[in-house]
Amino acid sequence: MSAARSFPRPLEAPPIVRVGMLGCGVVGAATARILQDHAEDIAQRAGAAIELRRVAVRDVTKVRPVALDRSAWTDDPYAVVRDPEIDVVVELIGGVDPARDLLVEAARRGKHVVSANKEVLSSFGREVMSAAEESGVDLLFEASVAGGIPIIRPLKESLAGDRVRRVMGIVNGTTNFVLTRMSETGASFETALAEARRLGYAEADPSADIEGRDAAAKLAILASIAFNARVVIDDVVQEGIAGIRAEDVAAAHDLGYEIKLLAAAERDGEQVSARVQPAMVPQTHPLASVRGVFNAVFVEAEEAGELMFLGRGAGGPATGAAVVGDIVEIARNLASGGRSAGCTCYLDRARIEPRARTRMRFYVVLAVVDRPGVLASVAGVFARHGVSIASVRQEGFGVEARLAIITHVSDEGSHTATFAGLARLDVVKRIESTIRVMGTDEG
Repeated sequence: MSAARSFPRPLEAPPIVRVGMLGCGVVGAATARILQDHAEDIAQRAGAAIELRRVAVRDVTKVRPVALDRSAWTDDPYAVVRDPEIDVVVELIGGVDPARDLLVEAARRGKHVVSANKEVLSSFGREVMSAAEESGVDLLFEASVAGGIPIIRPLKESLAGDRVRRVMGIVNGTTNFVLTRMSETGASFETALAEARRLGYAEADPSADIEGRDAAAKLAILASIAFNARVVIDDVVQEGIAGIRAEDVAAAHDLGYEIKLLAAAERDGEQVSARVQPAMVPQTHPLASVRGVFNAVFVEAEEAGELMFLGRGAGGPATGAAVVGDIVEIARNLASGGRSAGCTCYLDRARIEPRARTRMRFYVVLAVVDRPGVLASVAGVFARHGVSIASVRQEGFGVEARLAIITHVSDEGSHTATFAGLARLDVVKRIESTIRVMGTDEG
């Protein structure tokens, strides 16, 4: 007699995770499309069906590429946050107000939260994360930095057993496009920025990008996760790219460098330094080859060594995919009864290294009178302030010449004092450029 055959029981209907979304712009529309187009696959990965139930927008009469019943739309974001039927609130409206209050209230009402809001997280992350922690809900924010590039989760999870020494990257597509065009075509900053505007890569007011504030907000989030100590945007030194000249880019090429707007954070003992500044990067460094609107984050860890994450740092599809990934993680946690790691900032505030003590190299261009003894006078100023010269090159002859100098690593305070001393020399007509040099063996 043969053994009775057993058959698997029919699968029960999967649980449903109900999502409310705040904002339906480029990223919101992409998020909704991904949830709808890939609903079956996402349900299999998440262990639950994910349904977009409500969406808050400013204008409910505007036609949007999202297939939802008319009753799902509202112009009141608090109606979504306070809806007892909503399990997960996805915040995509940007800015600080009212997003900050909406995120806090959603968490306090026991709703899991997904956000792409770098402004809130880099300035008021502690408040939002505390609300989530007190309520026992997840707060996930993969899309807040570098769009679709997976970087938050690797720092929190994959490198949890390691010690990150440095995070350095290109995290603003607008500035990288501008610098790429200057590098490839010899265009001026103004011409390259105008092209970025024409192609839709720069806002009508690009100041947040050009001045480094956008990158600084993202770096504050990355540094907080990487070093397990809260870093806020005000801790980040910010300098933009408006002062970069076509001549600087050409000179960098001659010396084997590319100029990039780098966001860099380092840990030295218990102190953290964080800065967003234009810098010359050796053309052999992986970040030097990141072109156009692409973003990249370079991580140096004690055990894993050097890692690089590259991809599209903005745009609806890429950022929307990151948002959906966070929703899927929350759905899995709801199914298993688990929780995701939050900020992992076990130190409430990082000890920020004074700017003057940050170790750095510089590329300096001086316009000087062309007469004997000038180089000795200039070298004397560097020597008096303890800054060693790695290389020097003279260009031009006649009434005016230029000295292009690269220094060895020294603290920024000594460099600043050196530049002040140079400005007082009667043989120095003007200081044309002072650009940091990063990604070398020295720094």
